[in-house]
Amino acid sequence: MKVLLVDDDQMNLSLFSHMLKKVPDVKAVAMSEPLQALAWCGANRPDLVLVDYMMPVMDGLQFLAALQAAFPADPVAVIMITAASDREVRHRALQMGANDFLTKPVDNIEFQARVGNLLALRSAQRELKERAETLEEAVAQATRTIAAGELEAIHRLSRMAEYRDPETGSHLLRMACYARLLAASLGLDLREQELIYAAAPMHDIGKIGIPDHILLKPGPLDGAEMAVMRTHSQIGATILHSSASPLLRAAELIALHHHERYDGSGYPFGLAGRNIALYGRIVAVADVFDALTSERPYKPAWDCERAFSYLQEGAGSHFDPACVEAFLRQREAVLAIHDMYRDSLPC
Repeated sequence: MKVLLVDDDQMNLSLFSHMLKKVPDVKAVAMSEPLQALAWCGANRPDLVLVDYMMPVMDGLQFLAALQAAFPADPVAVIMITAASDREVRHRALQMGANDFLTKPVDNIEFQARVGNLLALRSAQRELKERAETLEEAVAQATRTIAAGELEAIHRLSRMAEYRDPETGSHLLRMACYARLLAASLGLDLREQELIYAAAPMHDIGKIGIPDHILLKPGPLDGAEMAVMRTHSQIGATILHSSASPLLRAAELIALHHHERYDGSGYPFGLAGRNIALYGRIVAVADVFDALTSERPYKPAWDCERAFSYLQEGAGSHFDPACVEAFLRQREAVLAIHDMYRDSLPC
């Protein structure tokens, strides 16, 4: 425990230092100049300060104010040494954060008791803080473990849908990267960027409920087949519905809204503009861009510039204009993702 003594009288400093030797586990630091003591506090956090009220240049109240300003989040315990008649000074000191007082001439037994009580309190505070930090780290580690397991479950579900869909795993990875990049370009915080990145691969999870003769049909779908195909948004949302997990709730929104169109002509609800969840609007851009620039059994891959133009043309009708603008601002990063995660085999 570090105890700082501040008194312009060297005899008092010597006396108090001698008294502190009887208190176990205490290191006394004695200073006769308040400004020097404050400078020392700038690099050291004392556990207790004993300060005399009557000092030149800076009195005890001024020192107390400066000391507490230096440790706003963790105030230092202070014993102020005053004369018996300084009742008004004591009142002001209490209002400013002083914890206790000693009256001149200082009684040794009273000194030991008051110093010992405050140091015991400080020791208990330290122990509580250490326990809280240990508990906080344990909770954080448990949270990380749960999040990792949750993310693994998401990936496994996404791969399950992938086995029934002619799209590749690279599509899911690229699309998730595009979605995170777009979220960052829109100014979403890091937590939301990572949430979208983790949830985006679940956008088409509902396709596991679509019959093979429709899902895997090599040619165009007729009206009835298209109606069935469009139910995958609601099937996916139903699979993910009512979860306590922020990740699965985000995935539910994405699954339900990523086929809505900004002008209201999309599905399943025909929502328009900002009535479409932002995560859905983001994934719509990322998903369509990757679908256009990927080879499929029924079409060749578009080049990226053609796909960028398609997004621009669809801004305000198919896509949220703000999302398209934010995506186009990141052209170089988009191209880097496209090149980094190319399909190893044709779809």
